[in-house]
Amino acid sequence: MAKKEYTIDAINRTVGRVASEAAMLLMGKNSPEYESNIAPKVTVKIINTGKAKIPAAKMKGKEYLRHSQYPGGQKSETMERVVAKFGYGEVFKRAVYGMLPKNKLRAVMIKNLTVSE
Repeated sequence: MAKKEYTIDAINRTVGRVASEAAMLLMGKNSPEYESNIAPKVTVKIINTGKAKIPAAKMKGKEYLRHSQYPGGQKSETMERVVAKFGYGEVFKRAVYGMLPKNKLRAVMIKNLTVSE
């Protein structure tokens, strides 16, 4: 079976709608050969992430949390800071990552995602 390639254009689309489409393709749910325990041979490319529709309120209000597993180790970053530090592509990567199944295939599937501004 050949590797399938998909391209998603993010111009004037919200982050969540693009990310859910990418997650569905990465899991292989659009294919009749879908199996939940096998990662499909697909690559998904999201283009024009800098031209996506992101409201200013979301840029300031959306927070990404992480924890170091030490007491008092919770850290947060706003979407505005993530975009300034890593670019719009990181916002899309984090959104897709959160929509993939939380198992060992998650790391395999996220490697098949490429994001470009």
